[in-house]
Amino acid sequence: MTYDFDRRIDRRCTECTKWNCFDEDVLPMWVADMDFVSPEPIIRALHERVDHGIFGYGQDTSTLREVIVDWVRRRYDWQITPEALVFLPGVVTGFNLVCHAVGQAGDGVLMQTPVYFPILRAPAEAGMTNDEMELARRPDGSYEIDFDRFEGAITERTRLFVLCNPHNPVGRVFRRDELEGMAAACLRRDLVICSDEIHCDLVFPGHRHVPIASLAPEIADRTITLMAPSKTFNVPGLKCSVAIVQNEELRKKLKRTKTGLVHGVNVMGLVAAEAGYRDGGPWLAELLRYLEANRDYLAGYVEANLPGITMSTPEGTYLAWLDCREAGIPGSPHEFFLQKARVAVNDGKVFGRGGEGFVRLNFGCPRAQLAEALDKMKEALLAAR
Repeated sequence: MTYDFDRRIDRRCTECTKWNCFDEDVLPMWVADMDFVSPEPIIRALHERVDHGIFGYGQDTSTLREVIVDWVRRRYDWQITPEALVFLPGVVTGFNLVCHAVGQAGDGVLMQTPVYFPILRAPAEAGMTNDEMELARRPDGSYEIDFDRFEGAITERTRLFVLCNPHNPVGRVFRRDELEGMAAACLRRDLVICSDEIHCDLVFPGHRHVPIASLAPEIADRTITLMAPSKTFNVPGLKCSVAIVQNEELRKKLKRTKTGLVHGVNVMGLVAAEAGYRDGGPWLAELLRYLEANRDYLAGYVEANLPGITMSTPEGTYLAWLDCREAGIPGSPHEFFLQKARVAVNDGKVFGRGGEGFVRLNFGCPRAQLAEALDKMKEALLAAR
């Protein structure tokens, strides 16, 4: 089956945050929500569920658990059991719950900036503090881990490390040796690892996603891994994710913490997850080819047409991290592109230290939409020179 990822669909007629947050003349290239129709097996399964006509309280099934176990085994050679799965209505909910489950007021949470901004905000909601280490930037603009800086950011109060891999917004897919180094430091300092791996299925050729918990039993024993069908199959509004917790005591802690606060997952989210993980592989394969071509088109356009702006090629995700610091843009590049180009991108400042002067651009859209946004940005830059 061939899917039409070039088709542009009017989303302003729906209750869509991405398209209805800004004025109608603004092209939205910001929030991590792709402008593609979800896989046909998911749509068919949702139709069948709607046709049933009764929508009571949802419950995950043994079939769904087995489908997820099989997915991670085939894609990542990671052996988990159905009992290790805890279903949640979102990965953001997940790492906030983990902060409450493993920490106390005054404890610290290690994180690597610039990073997905809800991660930055989660510790404070649990009365904890941010123990931040900034990712090191190579001369070519790509990012790496300074392990001395990593270990130096861990204090006697640090209880938890929140890893984002593949990394949002810088697009790194951390290598096995990098993950081993981070895990070793966490084991030495007795930290729990919460690994946000929501973009794990969106990795480009030449790179491979390795769940950090799959490295060794002693690492799995201290890790809570968060995954979801939301980015993989473009169903973020259905609010379904899963925490993979192989340590029984840690799993019990997480379940106790969510009691009374987080009840269950949307019925439609459960249906979509099962259909996607069971039958969505062919759609995902075509999506990755299309996203790779979009990524390469974007990289070439930035180099040839956006003076003073650079980007390192993302290894995963459909998010580009654009360095605008040498573009001569007056003030915030986010505001500049919004006001002068009428293109909405994310402001790099919200991703924490190391984000100033950057913007994040979502290239998970039809090629014509991406080209239109880039042309608008080019025209705004040329007019400002």
